[in-house]
Amino acid sequence: MESIFHEKQEGSLCAQHCLNSLLQGPYFNAVDLASFAHELDEAERSTMAEGNIDSLEYKEFIKQPSFNMDDSGYFSIQVICKALSVWNLDVIPFNSNEAENARKNPVDETAYICNQQNHWLTIRKLGKQWFNLNSIKAWPELISDTYLSMLLAQLQTEGYSIFVIRGVFPECEAEQLFFLCGGVTKQDYELFDAKQRSLIKTHSKKNNKALEAEKCCNSFEEEVNPDLLRNKRVEYFEKQLHLTDATDKNFTFNSPDFKNELTDEEKLKAAIEMSLQPIE
Repeated sequence: MESIFHEKQEGSLCAQHCLNSLLQGPYFNAVDLASFAHELDEAERSTMAEGNIDSLEYKEFIKQPSFNMDDSGYFSIQVICKALSVWNLDVIPFNSNEAENARKNPVDETAYICNQQNHWLTIRKLGKQWFNLNSIKAWPELISDTYLSMLLAQLQTEGYSIFVIRGVFPECEAEQLFFLCGGVTKQDYELFDAKQRSLIKTHSKKNNKALEAEKCCNSFEEEVNPDLLRNKRVEYFEKQLHLTDATDKNFTFNSPDFKNELTDEEKLKAAIEMSLQPIE
């Protein structure tokens, strides 16, 4: 699975992620796509200007923002097509006559890109297997030939526009590896999926522990009376640092020093100790 190139969502750059996952490499960035968008904008303005630059229609047109990109990082299908033309790849609407075979036998194709409003995603065949390379997913999703048809139908129902991508794709590591080894078995993928979910869950819990520790330490910054401050410190050290018997420690809760505010070192120690507690 590590050989599959899968860009994860960053801002609103899903068009970039879609293209790079489709081509299986970091071929395009936002600057490249913005350049294509500006070229298309200029071409559209030139076409409109061929009529009459003094016309109301032209004046209204040049006031409009770009239809090919926006400040969020979204790029139009025209930009996608221009980028893929660099690799002589054709972008064919799924509902067109030219894509009739794709509708009947979707597994015979190599890749699809899908768009709904401002989001683009890629579905790509690598070796003989299909993967959903949606950038909002944490990792590639292995899908069966049967589920491919169901997924495409579902996306259409949800309002996605689907395009078939045809042509000779750039060589990629995953393609070569899967042809050699026969691809990913269902069992191996399920183990990989379970491992990734476990890692995410563990990481999330550890982050929550660290946030709780920081919150507890910050609470001591509040302005409180000395007695209340002392009680809070005793309770915190006993509960979070497991000090069940203060007499066995090197300090005494009743000592004058303990009544003072926590030092930075104490706060740091408390936070580290709490973040390292075993996850229940």
